[in-house]
Amino acid sequence: MSPGPYGPAGDASPAAAPTPGAGGWTPPPKPGLIPLRPLEFGTVLGASFQVLRRNPRPTFGAALLLNALVVFLSTGITTVIVVSGIDRASRASFADSETIIVGTLALTLVATLLAVGISIVAQALLQGVISLEVSRATLGEKLTLRQLLDRGRGRWWPLIGWTALVGVAVVIAFSVLAGISIGFFALGDPLAIAGGVIVLIVGVLGLIVVSVWISTMLAFVPAGIMIERLPILTAVRRSWGLVRGAFWRILGTLLLVSVMVNVAASVVTTPFQFAATFAAPLVNPAGQLETDLTLFLVLNVIVIAITAVVGAIGAVLTTSAASLLYIDRRMRTEGLDLELQRFVEVRASGAAADDPYRRAP
Repeated sequence: MSPGPYGPAGDASPAAAPTPGAGGWTPPPKPGLIPLRPLEFGTVLGASFQVLRRNPRPTFGAALLLNALVVFLSTGITTVIVVSGIDRASRASFADSETIIVGTLALTLVATLLAVGISIVAQALLQGVISLEVSRATLGEKLTLRQLLDRGRGRWWPLIGWTALVGVAVVIAFSVLAGISIGFFALGDPLAIAGGVIVLIVGVLGLIVVSVWISTMLAFVPAGIMIERLPILTAVRRSWGLVRGAFWRILGTLLLVSVMVNVAASVVTTPFQFAATFAAPLVNPAGQLETDLTLFLVLNVIVIAITAVVGAIGAVLTTSAASLLYIDRRMRTEGLDLELQRFVEVRASGAAADDPYRRAP
């Protein structure tokens, strides 16, 4: 591919550091979220935050709605079931209390499985919406949530399937490791128990390393499914090819964004979590059960609300960063920046133009 205004493909620096106006050179256009050129780290980070401000309804609004639904189901309903079960068991006879406890555990399990299923669907929907929003915002378009959902029509089930597949793979991996470790522990021999501990520690560390590597190599699968409308297996190969050669840059960027999000979330939610745990003895020194339960529920509702807000912001930032890195890699390896510039120019002339993201590399 011939070098463009930014040098050979894969090089983000100008070929000869020209100045505006010299030899007719002009800076690359910035019709929307980012300038149409390979992106630096600061641009990726800043644009990830700008996604929240630029079009908040389909980004933060959708993330908050979906995250609140997941948090409510996973925490709120489970909390209500447990608290209600404890209250009923404390009032019942000994024989009935056992039945109530068993029923409470069964309901808790059902609520947890329901929450997991809805969490998978919500995560997939959010990834799809944010990926599409970033791709269109790069071209200066500002779509509503309904328009984004319509643009992703036909791709939601593949994305949900991919998200579920990832979740199942993680569960299977840790289940196999836990099963091997339990097998050692069941032998009861001190040497076998020591071996089980070693297998567990080494296995967990190994799974963490492998999961970080694989998740980075497959970080662009949602973007491939939604933006390029690829089948799952093709999107997997696409992501693997794009990440190869830039693994550490992509991992570092995604890891830094994730750390920032988690630290901010901990700073905001930790005080309320401590309050929910330790405020009861201070507010209710007499230890009345009804008062304790009421206080516990109120504080947990506050924690759930704050967790939903912080989680929504974090989800938008992390998905936006991955989508921006996907666009950046295509700019560096395929000259996508030139295709995007051409699309903007054709659109400005009033003519129809094909989707630049779906052109063959």
